[in-house]
Parts: sequence; C-alpha cells; structure tokens
Amino acid sequence: MTTHPGQVDFLSTDAAAALVQRVGLTELLRGLVSALEQDFSRWEDFDKTARLAQHTPDGVMELMPVADASHFAFKYVNGHPKNPQLGIPSIMAFGALMRADTGAPILLSELTLTTALRTAATSVMAAKLLARRSSRTMALIGNGSQSEFQALAFVGLLGIQCLRLFDIDPAATDKLIHNLRTQIPGVQLQRCKSAAEAVQGADIVTTVTADKANATIVSRAMVQPGMHLNAVGGDCPGKTELDAAILPDAKVFVEFAPQSRIEGEIQHMPEDFAVTELWQVLRGEQAGRQHEDEITVFDSVGFALEDYTALRYMHALAREHQLLQPLALLPQLRNPKNLFELLLPPARPNDPAPTQAHRHAIPA
Repeated sequence: MTTHPGQVDFLSTDAAAALVQRVGLTELLRGLVSALEQDFSRWEDFDKTARLAQHTPDGVMELMPVADASHFAFKYVNGHPKNPQLGIPSIMAFGALMRADTGAPILLSELTLTTALRTAATSVMAAKLLARRSSRTMALIGNGSQSEFQALAFVGLLGIQCLRLFDIDPAATDKLIHNLRTQIPGVQLQRCKSAAEAVQGADIVTTVTADKANATIVSRAMVQPGMHLNAVGGDCPGKTELDAAILPDAKVFVEFAPQSRIEGEIQHMPEDFAVTELWQVLRGEQAGRQHEDEITVFDSVGFALEDYTALRYMHALAREHQLLQPLALLPQLRNPKNLFELLLPPARPNDPAPTQAHRHAIPA
C-alpha cells in the first residue's frame, strides 16, 4: 500500500472496524487463531521479553516488544479501570510493525479493537487444546469491553450454546445481552446473580474482570472436575481473579512463563510451580488435557507475540480490502545523511536529484 518514501501504512480504528464487518467477525477470528497457532509453533524464532510496565495508583501503562528475523513489533497498552467514569475506555492501545533489516516502520495501527480480537483468538487457541471437546456451556464473568469478543469467539469457533453471565455492574450485563442477541440469536443467554451461580454447570469459565486487585472471583469450591478456566483478567502484578487454592489441583498453562510468574494467576505461587507454555502443546512436546475430569487453567496475561501476529494479520487483510491509509511518518530527504535539509527552503528545479536510495518506497 505504501507508494512514496516517508510514508507508512496506517490502520485506523474505523478501518479496523470496517475490516471486521466486511470479513465477518467469526471468519476473521478463525483466520487469526490459525495465524497465532503458526507463530506460536515457531516459538524459537522470536526474541522474547516480558513487557515493560509503569504502575500508578490509577492503573498501568505497558510497552510490549517482540521480534523475529524479519520484523520487530511493539504495542503500547494501558489498563485504567476507572476510565469509563471519565467517558474513555479502560483499555486503549496502538502499535507498530517494522522491518528488521532496515528498522523502517511499515505499519502504524490502532490496537484497542485488535487487542480484543487477538485476546479472544488466543483464548480459543488455548481452549482447543485444553477444554473438553463436548463443552457447550460457558460462564462469562466480567461483562465489560472484552466480553462480547470472548463470547462470540467461543460460540462461533468452539460450539458454545449457552452463556451464563455475571458482572457486579448490572448495566454491563444489560449491554452484553443487548449486543449478543443480535449476533447469536440461537444461543441461550442466562443472567446470573453471582459468580457462583454463573459457574454452576459450566464446562468453561472465562473471567474478564477489570479491577486492579487480588480478587477471588472464582473460589476452589466452585470448580468442578473437568472444567477449563480461561483466566484473562489477571494481567499485572497485584491483580488476580482465581482462588490460589485452585492452582495446585489443576494443570496450568501460560503464554510466556517469565512474564506470567510476574503478572498472572501464578504470581503468588512458588517459583518452581509447574506450568506448561502453550507452544509446547501446539508442537506436541507436552500434553494438553489428558482426561475428562482434569481441571485445566489458561493463565492468560497477554503476550507480545500475539500482537505481532495480529499486526501482520490485520495489515495483510486490510491491504487486501484496501482499507489502509498512507501516513507521512518519516522524513523525505534528498540526502539521507542530511536531516537538517528539512529546515531549509524547498529545493529549486536545478538542484541535484534524489539519490537512488530513496527513490523507492519502503517495502513491506
């Protein structure tokens, strides 16, 4: 899409939303799950690090980098639970994709919508490996911004037929039910009065709460044999959702153990507490669910590789649908060693032509 030196592709929030509408949410998520599986299966190709975080009394701001031999990607994302009271989302994000050989940026993208998409797709990727194949009922605790995406991903890609919903804010559940009724009319939507009620009879329990606290959303007594727990909300130090007593009785899976031990449900467990990284299961190096009565936990904190995958996937799809915009992000220099020329008067007709190095667009 980029055709001029100095320009990069830009994927706006409106363009990302239009892309989802054109492709269809379920089909877009299906493709994203496949892309995630491919990238997680080549785990050793990536230079990985736990994200950098700045914590304040009101929330957290994070930078999430990752790279392979071809591309470098990063995401900026925040988590401020009180933001809706100010009229702004609690989670906002953007990111970029760069060429590894030159360092040149090729994409600047919104990632607020895309983060919700990739988080739901990652949940499905894990559940395909860890939940019982007969799972048809899911408890969804926390009915805020991520909840629709989790619900639609599990209904559309894993065959969930009944959603048991709970949030401490009844208006959040009202919003979720209103949105889902138009999308999945044949699915049972059951409003519950408590987390304990929501978990009753569930095959899968998804927790997506926002409060920055060590909470016990799901207690050990609520968990029955065979359940798969998709714990999404615990994503920074001091923030958890599950009763710690659940973990020793379960088989626990994570994205990137060094990060999960700082931020995930396992942050309160001993350093030698056994966990399995998802890529090991995808490649058949470790087992996922081994029997029907096993309790499995996906301790999902969000990892930069998921954003790398989402950036590349959305970039390619948006290019196909001609939804990218050119953004003049980089200097266009006649002499690439002379940055100061940006401050000089415009070139005259008889000035030397640009060098060969920047007659061409930055390739994708």
